[in-house]
Amino acid sequence: QVQLVESGGGLVQPGGSLRVSCAASGSVFSINAMAWYRQAPGKQRKFVATITSGGFTNYADSVKGRFTISRDMAKNTWYLQMNSLKPEDTAVYLCRAGGNGRLYWGQGTQVTVSS
Repeated sequence: QVQLVESGGGLVQPGGSLRVSCAASGSVFSINAMAWYRQAPGKQRKFVATITSGGFTNYADSVKGRFTISRDMAKNTWYLQMNSLKPEDTAVYLCRAGGNGRLYWGQGTQVTVSS
């Protein structure tokens, strides 16, 4: 089992920056890839970014050049650095861990971009 806890969300003005974190515990060694998703009110959950255990990253077109996914394996924590934020980035941001054929989700952290 893997437990995921997101943090770092909040209110930020358009053009601002925010970093959200995903702390993992439990069978962390089994994680092959970590991804960030987001879900806006009344909309489907959408892929944002992913990073594999080998360090390969991939991003949704809507966030390329603005968001960066990274990890600190010493802390079992993954990050999503978000720059040049736009109102349409407003959503609950959730991390998802995958490994050994299983998927684990965190509860999410709210990011609101508004003036």
